[in-house]
Parts: sequence; structure tokens; C-alpha cells
Amino acid sequence: MNETGGPDPASGSAAAPDVVLLAVDWQPRALVRAQLIEEGLEVVATDSWPAMRRHLRPGSKPTVAIVDVKGLPDPAAVLRDLKVLMKPDRVFVLTAAGTIAATDVERLGFRALARPLAIGDLVETVARTVRGK
Repeated sequence: MNETGGPDPASGSAAAPDVVLLAVDWQPRALVRAQLIEEGLEVVATDSWPAMRRHLRPGSKPTVAIVDVKGLPDPAAVLRDLKVLMKPDRVFVLTAAGTIAATDVERLGFRALARPLAIGDLVETVARTVRGK
């Protein structure tokens, strides 16, 4: 286990989590992670793109990735990199005013969720996606 409560990607032996979550702000990160765990999903939560990227190795990728662009220094760069590492339809991007437009996120093939949004709706959609592997 690592400091985020998930498998240590450096060990190479742990199974991939169901969900990897990137959110700079600790409160939404903790809330979403707790709700996903309550749904029975294995979740690794990170606060930076380099930390999330370590969990996206070939052969041990999560089923779903969630990226909250609020607070990211360069959300467009993160999404460009992420598009190469994950199937875009398995990535949920939470947008916020002043970050990146939901239409730009969707143009990249990702699933955009604009704020304000109900955490319960996000969790339900992600859980359904994970279980429908």
C-alpha cells in the first residue's frame, strides 16, 4: 500500500485499482474517494499528474480514471497525455469555470462533467462503468 491507500505502482505486483482519481484539492478528492469506496470500488487518489501517471502503466491500468481539472497548472497538457495512456471513454473529466470547456473535453473523446455536479451522480456513473467492464 502507498500513502493514497492504494497499491504501490512501483512494486509491480499489485493488481490495478478500479479507479484512479486526480484532484488537487483534498476535500473533493477525499469525498469522491470515500463515496467510491463505499460502492465497493478500489480507488487510488492522487493530487498531481505525475502521481496519477505512475498508476497508468501498461498491463496494470485502472478501469476508469477521474480527473478534476480545478487547480491543475495545465489541464490541457494533462488531457493530451492522458488520451495516449487511457481509452478516452474510460476517463471522466470534472470541469470548472475558468479551466477548460466541457466541449473541448468532449472533443478529445473524454466524458465531461461540468460543475456544479452531484457527487452521487458521478459515483453512480463511475460504478456502472467499472462493473460493465
